[in-house]
Amino acid sequence: MWKRIVLILLLVFSFSLSNSGVAVAAGLNSFVDTTDGYQFLYPNGWVQVKVANGPDVVFHDLIQVTENVSVVISPVPDNKTLTELGTPGEVGYKLSKNAIAPPDSGREAELVNAAQRESDGKTYYLLEYEVKLPNNRKRHNLASVAVSRGKVFTFNASVTENRWQRVKSIIESCVNSFSVY
Repeated sequence: MWKRIVLILLLVFSFSLSNSGVAVAAGLNSFVDTTDGYQFLYPNGWVQVKVANGPDVVFHDLIQVTENVSVVISPVPDNKTLTELGTPGEVGYKLSKNAIAPPDSGREAELVNAAQRESDGKTYYLLEYEVKLPNNRKRHNLASVAVSRGKVFTFNASVTENRWQRVKSIIESCVNSFSVY
C-alpha cells in the first residue's frame, strides 16, 4: 500500500516538474529583462557573462564557450519602424556589414535567409548567416531583429559551423522565442 502511494506521489511530482513550463521540457531557461523590455529562452548549461562596452546581455555554453546568444540595443534613427528601416534582406545586409562582419574585422558574412514574422502586434526579422572567420573557420549566426519604444533590439545566436546541425533546433527555438514589449 505504501509503495503504491509513494509511486503515485513520485509520478505526480515528476509530471508536475516536467510540465511546469515549456522551457523545462525543452531544455531551455528563460531570461527576462523588464527594464529594457525583452525576453528570450537560452539552453540549459549556458551562463551569463559580462562584456564591457558590448551587448546588453550575453550567455555562452560552459563547454563550447564560443557558442553564445546576445542582445544588442541601439537607437532607431528618427523613431522609424522596423519596416521603415528596410525589408528583411536590406536590414540583414546592413547588419552583416555593420555588426557581424564589419570592415577590417577579417570576417565575411553571407546572408543566406531573411524572413519576417509577426507576434503580439510586433514585427520581427529573422536572419541567417554563414560567417567565415580568419584561418578558414566558419560559424553559423541566426538573428532576430525588432523595434520597440524607439530602439532596435537585435538578438544574435552564434555557433561553430561544425556543430550547427547538432544544435540547430535548439538555437532556432531560442531565436524564435525572442520578444520585445
